Amino acid sequence: MKPHSAFFLAFACLALSLRAAETAPAVKLTPLADRVRVEIGGQFFTDYVFGEGASRPYCYPILASDGMPLTRNFPMKEVAGEDTDHPWHRSFFFAHSIVNGVDFWNEGAGDAGRSPKDKGKTVHDAVIETTSGAVGTLHTRNRWVAPSGKLIATDDRTLRFQAVAEGRFIDFEITIHATADEPLLMGDNKDGTMATRLAQWMTMPHLVNAKDAEGKTIKKETGGTGHIVSAKGDKDAAVWGTRADWCDYHAEHAGQTYGVAIFDHPQNLRHPTWWMARDYGLFGANPFGWHDYEKEFKDQPHKGDHTIPAGGSLTLRYRVFFHLGDEQAAHVAAHYADYAKTK
Repeated sequence: MKPHSAFFLAFACLALSLRAAETAPAVKLTPLADRVRVEIGGQFFTDYVFGEGASRPYCYPILASDGMPLTRNFPMKEVAGEDTDHPWHRSFFFAHSIVNGVDFWNEGAGDAGRSPKDKGKTVHDAVIETTSGAVGTLHTRNRWVAPSGKLIATDDRTLRFQAVAEGRFIDFEITIHATADEPLLMGDNKDGTMATRLAQWMTMPHLVNAKDAEGKTIKKETGGTGHIVSAKGDKDAAVWGTRADWCDYHAEHAGQTYGVAIFDHPQNLRHPTWWMARDYGLFGANPFGWHDYEKEFKDQPHKGDHTIPAGGSLTLRYRVFFHLGDEQAAHVAAHYADYAKTK
């Protein structure tokens, strides 16, 4: 980084810290039967949903500070004009496709031939704690269960919700625990891990299957005005499979630009992470998909495997920033630098 760039970044970080010290809108968490509701400054932000029937807990919907929904409705709700592919992409979620030979990402016949046939579920066990205040905190416990009922792993996760001038944060921290009697293999696969599925208008132009007037399947272009940029300066389609400290996906809609940035914490496994950033709106950070992402390792399918020893654990931390403006207007780099200092 050039000296003058470092100076301006440091100045921006100081300015952000001073603004954060001002009175922040109160965050209120309300436990309900099948979810925890999150409000910021008296306005609805998101629900953390864990009810029966879900393949995993997820946050939906997620609203910008002006109320604009930023993630896809499907499959929770069908809206005209939205893509209906990949029904397991539930708004905002954490999952991975190879965990001791069980697929916790796809559902049904999803990714047949590439991921394990067995599709597991991440089952909500308990809400351990909720606190409200300048930062709202939610702590839950979950079980990763194979179709046979076998316990594959457990996790403790903490979500922290907070508002800043440019938008809203969800800090997501998860500790995955191997069982006492068996190591836990997180396998090398592109499908994972800390992920969002963005609103249709936020996507880049892309092709989907459609029917013509005669009922034949054709390719139809759809999508919005989205752009992707990473901390390294890679843009749009060139971001997929690359590594960087952070990545941002943004688009203009109804006269306003909105964005979603994901920050990879410096203490995470294999930081900086790889980015699963698709033109159709799947956007995630994946520390395990090494051979899928880097072509020189395409013949080494276990390059990205990571084994947690029996009784051991792995902690991963991310900040997801739902902001107004593009990555420059929202000071994404400065916010990342501030986040990188956290322990």
